[in-house]
Amino acid sequence: MSYNVNEKGYYGEFGGAYIPEMLYPNVEELRQNYLKIMAESSFKEEFDQLLKDYVGRPSPLYLAKRLSEKYNTNIYLKREDLNHTGAHKINNTIGQILVAKRLGKHRIIAETGAGQHGVATATVCALMGLECIVYMGEIDIARQAPNVARMKMLGAKVVPALSGSRTLKDATNEAIRDWINHPVDTHYIIGSAIGPHPYPDMVTRFQSVISEEIKWQLKEQLGRENPDYVVACIGGGSNAAGTYYHFLHEEAVQIIAVEAAGLGIDSGESAATSVLGKEGIIHGCKTLLMQTKDGQITEPYSISAGLDYPGVGPMHAHLSKTGRAEFMSITDADAMKAGLELCQLEGIIPAIETAHALAIFEYKKFKKDDLVVVSLSGRGDKDLNTYIDYFKL
Repeated sequence: MSYNVNEKGYYGEFGGAYIPEMLYPNVEELRQNYLKIMAESSFKEEFDQLLKDYVGRPSPLYLAKRLSEKYNTNIYLKREDLNHTGAHKINNTIGQILVAKRLGKHRIIAETGAGQHGVATATVCALMGLECIVYMGEIDIARQAPNVARMKMLGAKVVPALSGSRTLKDATNEAIRDWINHPVDTHYIIGSAIGPHPYPDMVTRFQSVISEEIKWQLKEQLGRENPDYVVACIGGGSNAAGTYYHFLHEEAVQIIAVEAAGLGIDSGESAATSVLGKEGIIHGCKTLLMQTKDGQITEPYSISAGLDYPGVGPMHAHLSKTGRAEFMSITDADAMKAGLELCQLEGIIPAIETAHALAIFEYKKFKKDDLVVVSLSGRGDKDLNTYIDYFKL
């Protein structure tokens, strides 16, 4: 069984490129060139150099001793929160901006939910001197104000999405509309492992630096390359895709994907795609999608702006369907509690997205000698207001 994309852009039955005809030239240009560009030695050199000197990679792999003690197992945190801009998102935007430059694009658009991808896109556009337009749902603009300010300081134009639930899905719709209207000079930097082929594969490859580092860091620290478990939170799923990538075909490594149950799976206020989703098409790919009986997309909900997406990347849909990954759904309340616990046990304030992944230890028992690596996908600065309101700090 393969868990990688095939030449037609599918992971099993999920993936593909379901796009309006107007977008075909853009997506096709990217599909024909992305692997060639990524294989060029000059590209690799520039990408690796920027990850090292600009992003600050490798990110540490840290044994969380007090957390491990509490849950009686060995919990290692992959510290993506320590990257420049505060999350894993920058790995992908650096890669994509280098691809865009080689394709001769000089206008960049992006969508963002939690704002981290918007900040990472605005950052690389400033670095490369390219025009940047970020689409963001009106609700997310309100709850992620510090990130909106950062994007503007970095020279990006932030455009509110005023339709639908006014969150990530709607921001993505607006970005796709923009792209249709500017097919020649514009590259769309998608921030998650979602969208028409080749985006899920391209984003996953740029993020796979995470699992690549985990392997050699474990070897260096413990003399073994593979953990027993890799754990990541999942909205569209780019940090998860990067965390799993080099372990997909290592049968001994168990994969855990943690999604947002919001107020509860059956509450009607949730984003638990693996439980509630059925096959459908969103933003150019076939995947698992929360929808009504007649195929209308259900509005997702999570306290975390980065996880309230009604679908999941096609690679993750395939991992769920084949049983390769175990999906767990975590409520707002459990995530917030786990976030505060990490602050007080390890002195690390995690993004609320990441806090969902940390909450599984209350529900899943690991063996004493298990080695569990959790992707600490982002830091909690952007979520301070939510933490403050929630805990009445």
